Amino acid sequence: MDIAKECRNIVRDAGINPASSIDFEVNGEVMTLTLEYIIDVYMQASDESQLVFYSALKKSLASKEMGIEKFFEGMGQLLLMTHLSDKFEDLT
Repeated sequence: MDIAKECRNIVRDAGINPASSIDFEVNGEVMTLTLEYIIDVYMQASDESQLVFYSALKKSLASKEMGIEKFFEGMGQLLLMTHLSDKFEDLT
């Protein structure tokens, strides 16, 4: 099973273009991440992590409280926090 393809299919089936983007403000600077980029980055993780991402995406589809948009906002924030944390560690 191609998990990245399945994730994109879930997004498309929900009526969302995977090329859609989300803007995040980080230290006064706007950073934009596309849904495709978020999927691609998580697909670089271990097989287990990919399955966790896929399962969480499927559950977000079924959740009325979370939804796919909130799922990707959270995953994008996590990516940015990880990136900023790595930069901070490089400075110390």
